[in-house]
Amino acid sequence: MSSLDVSNAAAGAASEEIHEAGQQAPRKKKRRGSMSDGIWPWLFIAPTVIGIGLMYFVPMIMSFGMSLTSWSTFEPAHFVGLDNFKRLAEDPQLPRAFLNTVIYTVIILLAIPISVLFAALLERPGLKGAGIYRALFFLPYIAMPTAISMVWRMIFHSEAGIVNVILRFFGIEGPRWITTEWVALIVVAIVGLWMSIGFKIIVLGAGLKTIPPEVYEAAQLDGAGTWRQFFSITIPLLTPSIFFLTVTSIIGGFQLFDLIFAVLGDANPVTKKTLSLVYLFYRAAFPGDDKGYASAIALLILVIVGILTIVQFRVQKKWVNYD
Repeated sequence: MSSLDVSNAAAGAASEEIHEAGQQAPRKKKRRGSMSDGIWPWLFIAPTVIGIGLMYFVPMIMSFGMSLTSWSTFEPAHFVGLDNFKRLAEDPQLPRAFLNTVIYTVIILLAIPISVLFAALLERPGLKGAGIYRALFFLPYIAMPTAISMVWRMIFHSEAGIVNVILRFFGIEGPRWITTEWVALIVVAIVGLWMSIGFKIIVLGAGLKTIPPEVYEAAQLDGAGTWRQFFSITIPLLTPSIFFLTVTSIIGGFQLFDLIFAVLGDANPVTKKTLSLVYLFYRAAFPGDDKGYASAIALLILVIVGILTIVQFRVQKKWVNYD
């Protein structure tokens, strides 16, 4: 065999080894990638999944079990079946509590269009002190609800409240804000609206920053005015943020309790007529010491909020713009 043949054979063997190594390397890399893609993501989200399971699903299952029992602090639980749900369906306070909760929620939802206007104003170019204004709007959201409620309770006090003092200065006799049924209900809802505006302004402001300035420039070239741009560009492109705020506001409205308790007070006779579903739950669970019946109320709230949330996610495809 000549030296040329030997060199050709060696070159061919080397090329085969390189080819085999090239085929094996990607296969080995792919195997490492599949292991990483398959295991590590689950390891990272495992603590969150376990936490949600322990803090949400386990109490939910326990609450359902408790709703089938009659149980108080000083008496052991015993099975009563669906009696608590039958009792809830016949409770004369349930329709009033549900209606009040809907009214609270609707009024709190009015904070969304108000927040859209404020957010648009704060995002205008050249506005001085915009950060200060955002902080001032956001302060009520991070403050303690009980402290805020006490301040509003003093503001709307029938005799010494600043609102009625100003009205009397102009010769107008103000109403008894926190001791009149429908007036007290609206006062609580307005306080909730006022507290939530700051958070909504921050969310909507972040949404406004994602809108390209070129869109507004093109609209101006086409002759669109400020309001036309607002309704044709700003609102449609803000619908994802508006949808998020709508869902969270409805959930928050159906969880309203602390403002009623702090602004009106549990001893106030009008509280019985302005109570929410969560307040009905509180009265059954603590003053009434009927844990089984309270669990039935909690499950009812869960079902209502769950249905409303599912409906919103189904309907949002028709009006939310994700493009």
